Amino acid sequence: MPYPEIRPRRLRRTAAVRRLVSETRVDPAELVVPMFVKEGLTEPRQIASMPGVLQHSRDSLRKAAAEAVQAGVGGIMLFGVPASRDERGSGGVDPAGILNVAIRDVVAEVGDATVVMSDLCLDEFTSHGHCGLLTGDGVVDNDATLSAYAEMAVAQADAGVGMVGASGMMDGQVGVVRRALDAAGHTDVAVLAYAAKYASAFYGPFRDAVESALDGDRRTYQQDPANLRESLREVALDVAEGADLVMVKPALPYLDVVAAVRAAVDVPVAAYQVSGEYAMVEAAAANGWIDRERVMLETLTSIRRAGAQIILTYWAVEAATLLDRRY
Repeated sequence: MPYPEIRPRRLRRTAAVRRLVSETRVDPAELVVPMFVKEGLTEPRQIASMPGVLQHSRDSLRKAAAEAVQAGVGGIMLFGVPASRDERGSGGVDPAGILNVAIRDVVAEVGDATVVMSDLCLDEFTSHGHCGLLTGDGVVDNDATLSAYAEMAVAQADAGVGMVGASGMMDGQVGVVRRALDAAGHTDVAVLAYAAKYASAFYGPFRDAVESALDGDRRTYQQDPANLRESLREVALDVAEGADLVMVKPALPYLDVVAAVRAAVDVPVAAYQVSGEYAMVEAAAANGWIDRERVMLETLTSIRRAGAQIILTYWAVEAATLLDRRY
């Protein structure tokens, strides 16, 4: 039919029409908010490189968890910042360690009103900052690390977590964690596999948040940013080992990976909008260069459009209150 009979703008005329025909929606229930709790704090502490994000005390964490539930956020991912570290990351498996204590606190506060998740990795707890145990010559020992992950998973499940986030990128980690949980009677605890986690430069502010002791990099176990097919292999292995969900991390620089993973699997797909993605938007907005709220929602929509059913984002609670204004 010739112009001007075809007018696509008719479907953009009002907010009501745009809302009616919208192809992609982000729901608060699909958002997960990462939260940091630091051992020994009596008051929450701002993270300088992540404006608006806090290292929580135990008390402020409980309050923030309740606020997230009230906003309708679908999940809370907990990260612990211990007062001391050792080479084996012992604080991660200690029932009295800050992460396991925080899990119990949050579960007691919110119960089943949201999904309480926990980071299953040693990097926050090791004195060297790596995600695994080291050999004598400083190489991450994959199989020794798996044993530590198994113990850590059971400790988190004993604390009451509903889902463990296997984030260390060790070969075989999902299978080992699944078997350990099942053997300990925690068959209902789900495993979120960080299946495609890249050795990204976007993690810098996060390392401030957890006060990482890392010297060097993680390129021998996290993925090369140049590779996509490798992600599909990693995802397939994790699903075969029993992953209940799989995740791509970071999100925005890897939307092609998100889309490819979504097309390849029939389990839920998540994406983590990481600290560097968050900090860039906050910095640009602080300088008046962009509209902060619109960019926030646009980035979340793009991740959802690429195929991520679940989005981990530091904006989760705020975004949940803004989504109806997107049109």
